Amino acid sequence: MKVLVVGGGGREHALAWKLLQDDPRLELVAAPGNPGMATLGRCEPVSVTDIDGLCALAQRERADLVVVGPEAPLELGLVDRLRALGIAAFGPTAAAAEIETSKRFAKELMLAAGVPTAMARTFTDATAAKAEVRRLGAPVVVKASGIAAGKGVIVAATINEAEAAVDAMLVDNAFGAAGAEVLVEEFMTGEELSVFALTDGTHVLPMIAAQDHKRIGEGDTGPNTGGMGAYAPVSIAPPALIAEFVATVFEPTLRAMREAGRPFTGLLYAGLMLTPHGPRVVEFNCRFGDPETEAILPLLHSSLLEPMLAIARGDSLAGAAPLRWKPLAAVTTVVAAAGYPGTVTNGDAITLPGEQLNVTVFHAGTRCDADRTLRTAGGRVLAITALAPTLAQAQKDSARAAAKVQFAGRQFRRDIGWRELARGAGTS
Repeated sequence: MKVLVVGGGGREHALAWKLLQDDPRLELVAAPGNPGMATLGRCEPVSVTDIDGLCALAQRERADLVVVGPEAPLELGLVDRLRALGIAAFGPTAAAAEIETSKRFAKELMLAAGVPTAMARTFTDATAAKAEVRRLGAPVVVKASGIAAGKGVIVAATINEAEAAVDAMLVDNAFGAAGAEVLVEEFMTGEELSVFALTDGTHVLPMIAAQDHKRIGEGDTGPNTGGMGAYAPVSIAPPALIAEFVATVFEPTLRAMREAGRPFTGLLYAGLMLTPHGPRVVEFNCRFGDPETEAILPLLHSSLLEPMLAIARGDSLAGAAPLRWKPLAAVTTVVAAAGYPGTVTNGDAITLPGEQLNVTVFHAGTRCDADRTLRTAGGRVLAITALAPTLAQAQKDSARAAAKVQFAGRQFRRDIGWRELARGAGTS
């Protein structure tokens, strides 16, 4: 079987790694891939936004399965095009992907379907948006409606900060088209969880919950990033709560998508807030999250390939066995470039840590010179996942391996999973 993985980040490296774990006989092609993925298969220099080029590549390679990692090609309709060519593709159509690519659409869908979420209003006019900010009061959340690489959400502690965020998006065009429409949303308190579910559009195979760490600094300080690390499992999300999420979030959302004529197939990611009033949806993503994928997939004992292939072929997941998990903890530490999440310097030579039995290094923003020198090529450079019997040990092993990575100005957090350890979980 030949599988084409679209993308070149840590998420796609983890997906390719897991698929080969499931079936070592797979022939793997990645577009554009990265140096880590090149150790698993062949990389082709086709951009994730070159839809014509990706379709031509899938046809030329006679791919049995195309796995689309990032949101951009989903928004551009890659899955629609591949299915029209008779090629099995894992991911939603462009219309279904709007559950991520338009926060306005997602919010309206949730409110109409009775899915618990924060109240919000959508604006294209800065003056009107600021009036809503003042009506709600601080703290308040300002979100770019479109895709903004994980940076389009501002949790404003003051009215001034919220109004500045509105101006940045609607007046200064800080996020381009993604910020041409903004949501002003009530602030929710609680802990956030990331919960993934594989779906054929009706039936759901949920995964264990993970917790992402968005802030750049330890103790969750400093500006938001695309994610500085993640851990799984999370003790406050036991199987009974995951079942509740399926019943109150995933199933009504999928039903609403079917009723809207946009059946969602692939991987639906719910960012959830455990508020004092119960779980509420912060946002949906239409694909695997990053860096949660790098923490969750190494824990997955079941095959990922089998349900992915079934979904891509249009088969039903009815009767599918629940996913099985290793009785271990995973911690993923992101090693980022100097300046991240702002302007970063690329091209610095990288020294990787030596091999360690329980540690996997996923490449996120790297490239190789002709002389095979590994160099930085993005804000988040590497994602280092450690598995251990306890979270405390996994945190220690992941941070120790991250400390062995060498390049100019590298930065990482040593406290991934700190909330879990603070509540006394993950130590035994």
